[in-house]
Amino acid sequence: MVLLADPDAPTEIAQRMARLLPDRLADRSGQARRFDVEVVSEPFTAETEDPPTLMHRIMDRAREESWDIVVALTDLPLHSHGRKLVVDLNHEHGLALLSLPSLGGFRLQTRARQAVEEAVLSLAGPQATEAEGPPGSQPLQRPFIGRLAPIHPGQIGDEEIVDLRYVVSGPRGYLRVLLGMVRANQPWRLVPGLSKALAAALATGAVATVNSTIWNLASYLSTPRLVIATVGSVALMIGWLIVDAELWHRSTESSPEARKRTALYNVSTIMTVGIGVVVCYAGLLVINLVWALFILNEKVFASTTRTPLDATQYWTLSWFVASVATVGGALGSGLESDEAIRAAAYSKREQERRSLLQDDAD
Repeated sequence: MVLLADPDAPTEIAQRMARLLPDRLADRSGQARRFDVEVVSEPFTAETEDPPTLMHRIMDRAREESWDIVVALTDLPLHSHGRKLVVDLNHEHGLALLSLPSLGGFRLQTRARQAVEEAVLSLAGPQATEAEGPPGSQPLQRPFIGRLAPIHPGQIGDEEIVDLRYVVSGPRGYLRVLLGMVRANQPWRLVPGLSKALAAALATGAVATVNSTIWNLASYLSTPRLVIATVGSVALMIGWLIVDAELWHRSTESSPEARKRTALYNVSTIMTVGIGVVVCYAGLLVINLVWALFILNEKVFASTTRTPLDATQYWTLSWFVASVATVGGALGSGLESDEAIRAAAYSKREQERRSLLQDDAD
């Protein structure tokens, strides 16, 4: 069998599970069968995110290479008949298409492995008899079936080659896909990806920490005002990155399904950038605190602010300076190229998807 994976995160997930799948599949099949697992990394979702088209591509590749079973993994969110796709299966040709974001943002490696195991065992199992019904009537097990899983069988078009489909729906299903999309974007990569913005933020924080006006302001700021400064600076940074790098997605279609899909992409963008900015803010807070402990003089601070430099003042000053530095980082992000910001904010597949949409718009 072959795991056909999109480059980047899907390939990494496939390679990790490939080491475990042969033994687990052999144990679970209960028929003393042997499973040889091969990982093939290629952009099979290039220029399309239409499930029927992708299934035909997978089928053509399987025929070319004489693969018995193919499970394709992508980190793009796929949609079918207004629902968010989890997996498509074709038992006749031994094909499966799995959309990783629909598995959620937590325990993804485990959930993906379980999903692949269930798909392979279903495809490799004996064909259903007439009494048992068609393959689509034989339900998969976890993680597709569960009391808490918002996953259920989905509608299949008459001209599709799929015989079994699972989708997610409802608020919990929406949240599940959203978290999966954010995880696929790997928001923690935003921190090292914005080198110029971070340099501007660190420089702003270093200067503000030794500024007497900042000392006086911080000494008289209450906790609610510090919270407002934090929220305001983080929101400014998020907004600036999204607007400056043109990360906001605009659909050229007016259908309700297109609007829902656009909203999902934009919410995932806000969450991705937001997580990255919050991580940056926390890092700035720690760095500013260490810098303040090293550079500040108690006598000079006390004579300027008429307040002793104690632990509370160190914390308050570092907190306020982190907000000021974040604003400086927002301005510094203007020095980054749009491509650098997109590369830091999105997965490889999502970058290519947005680039294709931009080319179509032009």
